[in-house]
Amino acid sequence: MMRWLFCWIGLSCAAAEELDLFSRIQPLPPGNRFAEKGYHVWCGAPVKGPDGKYHLFYSRWPESVGFAPGWALHSEIAYAVSDHPQGPYRHVNVALAKRPPQPATGKKYWDGDVTHNPNVFFHRGSYYLYYMGNHGDGKSYPMHRNHQRIGLAIATNPAGPWKRPDQPIVDVSADQKAFDSLCVTNPAACLRPDGGVLLIYKAVQVEAGKPMGGKVRYGAAIAETPEGPYIKQPGNIFEAEPGAKHWMLAEDPYVWFSESHGQRYYAVTRDVIGKFSGESGGLCLFESKDGLRWNPARHTKVLGLQYALSDGSKASKVERPALLMENGEPIYLFGAVNGYPPRGKTSSNVAIPLTKP
Repeated sequence: MMRWLFCWIGLSCAAAEELDLFSRIQPLPPGNRFAEKGYHVWCGAPVKGPDGKYHLFYSRWPESVGFAPGWALHSEIAYAVSDHPQGPYRHVNVALAKRPPQPATGKKYWDGDVTHNPNVFFHRGSYYLYYMGNHGDGKSYPMHRNHQRIGLAIATNPAGPWKRPDQPIVDVSADQKAFDSLCVTNPAACLRPDGGVLLIYKAVQVEAGKPMGGKVRYGAAIAETPEGPYIKQPGNIFEAEPGAKHWMLAEDPYVWFSESHGQRYYAVTRDVIGKFSGESGGLCLFESKDGLRWNPARHTKVLGLQYALSDGSKASKVERPALLMENGEPIYLFGAVNGYPPRGKTSSNVAIPLTKP
């Protein structure tokens, strides 16, 4: 009734429906955590299936190899399930292990050693799982990191089997002056209103004299169907201004199109230097009408560096944000915690409750 009244008197319906995630964040209950004994757990990607269950895809690697560079050399994507959105989640199997060598040549596939950082949605009877893969010598962090490419796996059952093409769906650009000439990684994909897919990806440029390359930037690719092909598009993605000289502003987005909040794309990202949320390491919100040109949303801050626990205490730093969506509305903020110094503990995933709008 209130929405109808706003529209009737000539006020903006989009303004009345603007998304404010910060006001909906609730304290984290102790049970809303997914961990796996003996493993670092990272970057949970939740999705509700048509079976009414909640499916969680996540990266894991042995605790014994250390957090970093262990993730870049040993990660695999695993699968867990729950009857409830907040969990508890039960490990089922490994969704995407490292791929065996090519039968004809014995050479490694592009994702022959590592699968990592899943992003998933369900569409017309299939689960679409986007991920980063790499290969290397099992020792060199720069080698594995620079071989990062983006792949897609498809299954009708979240427990598999998964089918994945032999080649990445997004590869590096041949032009070494391009922003994505060294590696492409960490895909964030969502369905477009026309049934196609918008894919936002992280990239690094080749830079002479720097084995790990130069600046970190974000690119976009669009496909008419989830299966592809994915065509790179020009855009201005998570940048404060053209030609900025910073190393990186925003990182690791979760992207979706919202029907109920202004008919636009949104992205929750990590605020690397604190330009948008006001706190380095916090989470912030961007918006876009076309998925290619992004601006900070009106309610930019999503989460500060610290987040509240239900016992009244606080913890620090949520990374790799993802939203669990139900009927087009976010109901939980998932994220990865611990791992990196100075905490250095075994990493896990948390599910932070969101109030209804």
